[in-house]
Amino acid sequence: MPDSHSDTHPDEAAHEPAIAVEGLTVSLGRATILRDVSFAVSRGEYVSIIGPNGAGKTTLLRTLLRRTRFERGDVRILGRSLSSLSQVQLARRVAYVPQAETTSIPFTVEAFVAMARYPYGGPFKTPTREDRQAVDDALRTTAVEHLRYRRLDTLSGGERRKVFVAAAVAQQAPLLLLDEPTTYLDYKHRHEIQELLVHLNREQGVTVLTVTHDLNGAVLAGERIIAMREGSVVFDGPPERLMEPERLQAIYDTPLPLVAHPTAKLPLVVPPQPGGRP
Repeated sequence: MPDSHSDTHPDEAAHEPAIAVEGLTVSLGRATILRDVSFAVSRGEYVSIIGPNGAGKTTLLRTLLRRTRFERGDVRILGRSLSSLSQVQLARRVAYVPQAETTSIPFTVEAFVAMARYPYGGPFKTPTREDRQAVDDALRTTAVEHLRYRRLDTLSGGERRKVFVAAAVAQQAPLLLLDEPTTYLDYKHRHEIQELLVHLNREQGVTVLTVTHDLNGAVLAGERIIAMREGSVVFDGPPERLMEPERLQAIYDTPLPLVAHPTAKLPLVVPPQPGGRP
């Protein structure tokens, strides 16, 4: 039997950050993927992790989820050492939306979202009234109620992304980790996912930590960005401080022109013109 539901929000750790990482080092074979990574995420924050390919962003998320082992350092989730948490305890604290899935998933949307309730009774238990209500609320919050009886492998990429977020919402964990939630999506679905994450953060108090290559989306959505390069944190602060040409070139190893957003007034990246034409 899983532990009590109150374990999800331990009062004794209310003063602790949602995530605390100290001196984290991860190696795979002879390659060091993360080097002495340290940061903390306060409860209720929306934090984006950006950086070029191979910076260690996904490895960092996998380490926070205990899917990749670390050789040095410390990770604490809501005041508890990561190593001290059972799988159920971790699932009650942290929900995860992985990178875009391309494999066939032969379940209806409703059945898939309901599986996210396993921390509260196991994967094969009979759903309770609370489980059914959590699933209904998640489908409504993510605006996928109309897809309830559709199979996942019949959905578009954008619809499927929203269903994965719905499953995370149904899990009712106070922390939400996402790996490239808007990759491969068109502008409409990208905006819908970003709006949904901002809603979960601002209206429901969910702590959001997302890895993304969408630098402009990170600037517009959150108040804090962590930049990584070659396994290390090279920037941690507000978007307006990150969005400086010299700093961005040091991170991405290429010049990135900036323009001001017409209403938010924040600097955004525009792609360089191929061929160097004026």
